[in-house]
Formats: sequence, C-alpha cells, structure tokens
Amino acid sequence: MTQRSFEHWMLDIQSRTEAALANHLPSAHIAPTRLHEAMRYAVLGGGKRVRPLLTFAAGELCNAKANQLDAAACAVEFIHAYSLVHDDMPCMDDDVLRRGKPTVHIEYDEATALLVGDSLQTLAFQVLADHAGTQQPAQKISMLSQLAHASGSRGMAGGQAIDLASVGLPLTREELEFMHIHKTGALIRCAVLLGAYSSDTPLDAASLERLDHFAKVIGLLFQVVDDVLDCEADTATLGKTAGKDAANNKPTYVSLLGLRDARQLANDLQQQALTTLQTFGDRAERLQQLTRYIVTRSF
Repeated sequence: MTQRSFEHWMLDIQSRTEAALANHLPSAHIAPTRLHEAMRYAVLGGGKRVRPLLTFAAGELCNAKANQLDAAACAVEFIHAYSLVHDDMPCMDDDVLRRGKPTVHIEYDEATALLVGDSLQTLAFQVLADHAGTQQPAQKISMLSQLAHASGSRGMAGGQAIDLASVGLPLTREELEFMHIHKTGALIRCAVLLGAYSSDTPLDAASLERLDHFAKVIGLLFQVVDDVLDCEADTATLGKTAGKDAANNKPTYVSLLGLRDARQLANDLQQQALTTLQTFGDRAERLQQLTRYIVTRSF
C-alpha cells in the first residue's frame, strides 16, 4: 500500500485536530457565552498545529492508534493556545495581531482574555484526564504529570518569566538556551512524549531516552527558526507583528549570533535531530519529515 505523502498526512492531522478541538471546546451558545465564544476564537481556525503533528508522529512511531492520540494532541494545543493569549496581553508582550487576526484582548477585552487563558489551561487537563484513549490509570497520571511539568514554573511559564526578566540584558548563549528550553522547548518536548505515552506498547527505556533527546533538540530548533522568522519574514507571512522582539530589545539567537550563524545553528540542530532518529528506522519517517518542515517552513 502506498503511504500518504507528508503533505496529505499533515493536512489530515491538522483537519482531525481542528475537529477534535472544536468538539472539546464548549459551544458558544452555552453560558457564559462571551467567554466560550472567545475561547473558540482563540483556538480555532489558525495555526499550523505543529505540536499535535508531533504528537501524532511520535505516536505513529510507537504504533498508537489515532483515537488514542486525539486527547493528547488537543491537550497540548489548548496549553499552547492559552499561552499565546496570555503572552499577547499588555502586561506581557502587548501585541495586537495573532494568527492573522486581532489578539483576544483586542477583539474582546483584557479581562476576557485572562479568563480565556485560564479556561483553556484547565480544559487541557480535563480533556487529557477524561478522554486519553485506552491508557491505564498509572499511564494517564504520568501523562498528566508530564503536561503539568511542561506548562508550569519549571517549564513554559518559567521560561516566560525568564524572558520578561531578560529584556535589554546581554544573555550568554547558555542563558538564552536555558530560557528557551523552558519557554518553547518544554511543551514541544511534551507533545512528543505524550504521543509515545499514548501507545499500548510503550518504548523501552533506551528508546524513550533517545526520543526524549530528539524532542529536546527539536524544541530548541523550533525557537531558533522562530527567531530567524521574526527577523526575516513580514507580518502577513507570520500572522503576527514582525520584528517585535528586536523592537522590544529582547534577546534572541539572531541578536546574539547574527542572522547567518543563527541559520547555521538551525541547520546543525536539524541534522542532530535527524541523526538521533536514525535508530528508529522507517518508524520515525513522520518525525523526520516534521523536522525538515520546521526548518523549511521559513527559509
């Protein structure tokens, strides 16, 4: 049987995830209607769904079934969407555009945006707890713990705190990497691991460690590419305000290394990620394709 092309596979997963997200989100007709409408506005109809794609690709490597992966993919995407809503608020990055449309606090108001983020965060854990396929209780608890760790002060939220505290400061490469391992990398790593944990036949310890290393590398790669995009792409391409990091004097890989060396770092990380996957053979084909996509989506 001929395997679907990467493009068709990606479109299928994006469409499947969009439908699952819409199903899990409260209807805009249910009270409080304005909050539920804003939650749907924040999540649906935008974004490349890179994290769900990683969840499904890792799940495919571990022979997980699609219905076992839906909840994990949605949970990670809900956390990601909540983080974007909060990051865009005036007390954080103060941005007016996200995914090609007004940010939630602009379209609605700041209080609603705050509650949207809070509600999406709790919804992520509800979905994972209630609908995580056929996992055994201990396996489900492990997945919930992984998501909580990736989202909190030792993960994404902590990375954002470091980012806010670093504006205008000359960070070293090690300090910048530490920040992004938490701010961006933690949730991307979680997306990969939740895909692996969703299988009825989990990986052995050595294979899981290798997949975890891949996930850490791909998280850093994603951020380096984002920094290059912020420098090179225009607002229409990005769907958000271009050049915002430079305008706000935030430390990035481009400001630290220069554009050419940042691009080279992205290529080096891509090769490291692909090399890490080699022992998995053809089972890792989708993860390999996603690794290349993360780089070539922009340059």
